[in-house]
Amino acid sequence: MSNLSLIFIGFGNVGQALAELLECKRNLLKDTYNFNFHITGIATGRHGMALDPVGLPMDRVVAAVKSGETIESFHKGSPLLDTFDFIRHSNANVMFENSPVNHKTGQPATDHLRTALEFGMHAITANKGPVVHAYRELMDMAQKQGKRFLFESSVMDGAPIFSLFRGPLPAIELQGFSGILNSCTNLLLGLMEEGKSFEDAVAYAQSVGITETDPSADIDGWDAAIKVCALSTVIMGIPLKPDQIEREGIRSITPQMLREAKAAGERWKLVCNAHREIDKVTASVKLQRVGPNSPLFSINGTSSFVQFETDVLPSLGIVEGSPGPATTAYGLLADLINAVRGQ
Repeated sequence: MSNLSLIFIGFGNVGQALAELLECKRNLLKDTYNFNFHITGIATGRHGMALDPVGLPMDRVVAAVKSGETIESFHKGSPLLDTFDFIRHSNANVMFENSPVNHKTGQPATDHLRTALEFGMHAITANKGPVVHAYRELMDMAQKQGKRFLFESSVMDGAPIFSLFRGPLPAIELQGFSGILNSCTNLLLGLMEEGKSFEDAVAYAQSVGITETDPSADIDGWDAAIKVCALSTVIMGIPLKPDQIEREGIRSITPQMLREAKAAGERWKLVCNAHREIDKVTASVKLQRVGPNSPLFSINGTSSFVQFETDVLPSLGIVEGSPGPATTAYGLLADLINAVRGQ
């Protein structure tokens, strides 16, 4: 039986949900997948860093984080200079990278993942930035090291998007896709349909932890755009960057627009589209009115939806209903299992 040492970069809602899920599944992981684990390191932006080769006392670490305290008292060993020093000294088998998304450069997450691969770790992330800005490089590094770079949770949380095309759909060619990929803006539009002001809707989304670290990433369409780029880069094999996407957010929506759509039996949605044109992809993120005949019409709250157009399956749709941190954590757990299994 393998005994894996796990480290976390970032320990917010998703990181904490992952730690809880891992513990919940500990016996299943032993019995079904033949490995045990210890969380031996956590690095955070606000609570410091800690390494312990025998395993951190996670109940006490989580309690400290939730109460706003530092976790540095749990550290065993020499002082750590920064997150890269943390990775190099961890001697871990797997790193989970869940730092905030940088849509423009993918940093520092990309360098975290590079360092983990250089030191012989599987590198797993929910961060979209490195998938878009360094996908080919990180995949090549992982192959050279005999390790895995996996990122299922980077689009639609724990829904099997990338692994679906990597495994169960061999020899299929993706021609395009459309859908709702940003759950925050979908929630905001729904709240505004109910009569909330834009400002009140954003405040509510922030209060329940739905927005990205910078709410403008959601509101202005950057989060949706980088997800479109990730799908194009990985599944369609055509790299795209966010500034190549025709993009608009939801700041321009008005109560009048919402009332007019409702009167016509329609709803406003922030819709992602991408279509292959020979050797390039044309993509957009735009506000669009949809009617009851559209599969997007009934996607409510924080739910997401994507419909794929392929050469042999004309229309394949995936709905993810009301995701949360535990959903994203599941995608990370699935990546861990697939890394261990070599899939």
